[in-house]
Amino acid sequence: MGGSEIIVDKPNFGLTGLAVMGQNLARNVAHKGFPIAVHNRTTSKTDDFLKDYGHEGRIVGSQTVEEFVGALARPRAIMIMVKAGKPVDAVIEELKPHLSEGDLLIDGGNSLFTDTQRRVEELQKDGLLFLGAGVSGGEEGALNGPSIMPGGSQEAYKIVEPIFTKIAAQVDGTPCCTYIGDGGAGHYVKMVHNGIEYADMQLIAEAYDLLKNAVGLSNEELHEVFTQWNEGDLDSFLIEITAQIFARKDDDGDGYLVDKVLDKAAQKGTGKWTAQNALDLGVPLTGITEAVFARVLSSMKEQRVAASQVLPGPSGGKITGDRAEFIDNVRDALYASKVVAYAQGFEQMLAAAREFGWTLHPGEIATIWRGGCIIRARFLNRIKEAFDQQPDLPNLLLAPYFTDGVGHGQDGWRRVVTEAARLGIPTPAFSSSLAYYDGYRRARLPANLIQAQRDLFGAHTYERVDKEGTFHSQWTEQHQEERDPNG
Repeated sequence: MGGSEIIVDKPNFGLTGLAVMGQNLARNVAHKGFPIAVHNRTTSKTDDFLKDYGHEGRIVGSQTVEEFVGALARPRAIMIMVKAGKPVDAVIEELKPHLSEGDLLIDGGNSLFTDTQRRVEELQKDGLLFLGAGVSGGEEGALNGPSIMPGGSQEAYKIVEPIFTKIAAQVDGTPCCTYIGDGGAGHYVKMVHNGIEYADMQLIAEAYDLLKNAVGLSNEELHEVFTQWNEGDLDSFLIEITAQIFARKDDDGDGYLVDKVLDKAAQKGTGKWTAQNALDLGVPLTGITEAVFARVLSSMKEQRVAASQVLPGPSGGKITGDRAEFIDNVRDALYASKVVAYAQGFEQMLAAAREFGWTLHPGEIATIWRGGCIIRARFLNRIKEAFDQQPDLPNLLLAPYFTDGVGHGQDGWRRVVTEAARLGIPTPAFSSSLAYYDGYRRARLPANLIQAQRDLFGAHTYERVDKEGTFHSQWTEQHQEERDPNG
């Protein structure tokens, strides 16, 4: 590997990949007083960036990879902002010949955590440091202060800690950035963050569906309801922007813009990865997984339109009883289900920490999610308090604040799921969250029957409630112990 001598007047932080997220992060760095070198494979993007934003701070542009790396003082810290997967590996391979031992590469995209772990190990052999830094907040957060979740070695994090903690969102004087853990821990936490985001958005969509179609609220009324909700326990970025969406008129026609949006929800993979990994870990991630499936079902637009002409359902209609009371019920269902989504997400992160040997601090994770990120919400303070009071808390539902809150809202939650089923309005996230809650609070589940079935047809054995050991029984006269266990 090559490299030039240390020159004190050069920046030591660079960013390659000047799409909107990369541009806004680079501007954020410059705004906070740090010099920065920028680069893009398409040189015209670099030229345009310097023309539009070069006056906002000390920004050095580069045309080639060699020039870009040469513009940086050692130890160099280079943030890569390109599409996850092979493009990240391609940029790393381009940069490596020009780097020196001790230089740091940072992947700020939504990479799969196992890819990050691999890159940490591979680059370590070359004497290079690597961070996988989850960055949440979208374009606005990147410019004004995101939530940053860096994972890799502590040595690597120390190099960029002054910059990251300065450009991150600040809440009550605390930066929304902290060292997460070794290897792929940072991107893992970002993955789960995105999974919770999927659940949160699906829950809000189900609330919208009920209020619009079961209650009959207009967009103006929906705007008012969500604005009110944002002033209470549901105070969050997603509730805030939902209220704003309902107020937006259509510039290209009559009515409201939200009604003109095609009902097909896209996804980029992080929700799917979260659900897949939960299955690997044996964590019941029901709310997030149902949210992923709901997006998949929404994408089947043509089939749904055809099915709507064929498949029978309830005759329709509205809820019976007081409208205001049912609106409150929907709010309670939304809050309780939201708590379940966070409870499942934090349970998954703690299971992953045990599986991969990471030391995760859930209270610190809740702290850095309070600002900048998409799932920022008032009750993240309560999550931090819960883990501060009980660091080994196995499930957020067992924290007194959330036990009381969910318990208080469960009657409304149950009514919402019941009414939705009666009216034929799908609520997969509300329903699965309630089923999880009821399953978690039950001391005894019907799994004894499942285990008995497994023992009968496959000799898989079972445990007993009245004595220790593992047992196998002949359940019928025809049942033989030597029966094929793979049957």
